[in-house]
Amino acid sequence: MYSFRQFSKIYIPLLLLLLIVCLGIAGFMIIENFKFFDAFYMTIITVATVGFEEVHPLSDAGRLFTIFLIITSFGTFAYALTSATKYVMDGEFNQHFKNYKLSSAINKLEDHVIICGFGRNGKQAAHVLKKHDKRFVVIEKAKDLVTAVNHRYADLVLEGDSTHDEVLIKAGIHKAKALITTLPVDADNLFIVLSARSLNPKLTIISRASEENSDKKLKIAGANNVIMPDKLGGAHMASLVMKPDVMEFVDFITGQGGDNIRLEEITFDNLSETYKNKTIKDLEVRNRSGANIIGFKTAQGEYVINPSADTKIIPDAKLFVLGTTDQILKLKELFA
Repeated sequence: MYSFRQFSKIYIPLLLLLLIVCLGIAGFMIIENFKFFDAFYMTIITVATVGFEEVHPLSDAGRLFTIFLIITSFGTFAYALTSATKYVMDGEFNQHFKNYKLSSAINKLEDHVIICGFGRNGKQAAHVLKKHDKRFVVIEKAKDLVTAVNHRYADLVLEGDSTHDEVLIKAGIHKAKALITTLPVDADNLFIVLSARSLNPKLTIISRASEENSDKKLKIAGANNVIMPDKLGGAHMASLVMKPDVMEFVDFITGQGGDNIRLEEITFDNLSETYKNKTIKDLEVRNRSGANIIGFKTAQGEYVINPSADTKIIPDAKLFVLGTTDQILKLKELFA
């Protein structure tokens, strides 16, 4: 939540100045029987030390009060003016305004992705999400990396430590769909997974791991999937030697070959009531959209390649569809 304590450097001096003005108005009204506006005018020209003519001749008590007001207000006025100028010139006002816009933007998000760490893996994840127009929030504690962010959602970058619960909450973890943690230290990723799972039990969590035995611990902590970039990269390179065209085709359809090829999943919940509990044949995906159903995940979590036309779409089941961007969009319009 946004707190006015962030403006303490500016509003405390201004409150002191307001207190001095109120004291001056009350003093002139009580001692000299001035009307409110006359008392206000006398207070302002006294506090500002501009030296205009008095509204009415002052009594001895009035002069003593004016001397007291000048002595007490001069330092306060200079302090308030200096604080306000420094607050604006040092960029603190712009930073607080930026933080306010960031908090407001994140509060409006739902089903977004949180990326913890913006190193090589974090940047790659952001690149793929951006290409599929999926909203995401980046959490990164290195200031130089934060200032260097220039992706489409660069306004959704939190500078902070993602191992802290309050930072995850600020990133909207309670309404997020997924979390990707890409920190280089496995212990940090483990801590984030534990915190994220406790804050949002329904969250899909993808974690990076570097050490051989870390993947099991991360899954026990609550990660849905654990990726080991070094191991995966080596296996991928070996596969490119053994089956180069197959691997290049897989890369092509999984998001690295361009913006026009999409491999999407369609869940039971995403379908309209008309198409739930129907068979693949009833959907007529190929005829109606041009896309192809290439896989099916059963309610028990088993995968079926090229499912038969008689396969029924039941709760917790998923379809995997391959097609161009236009075909996938048409498919979603038809069945959503």
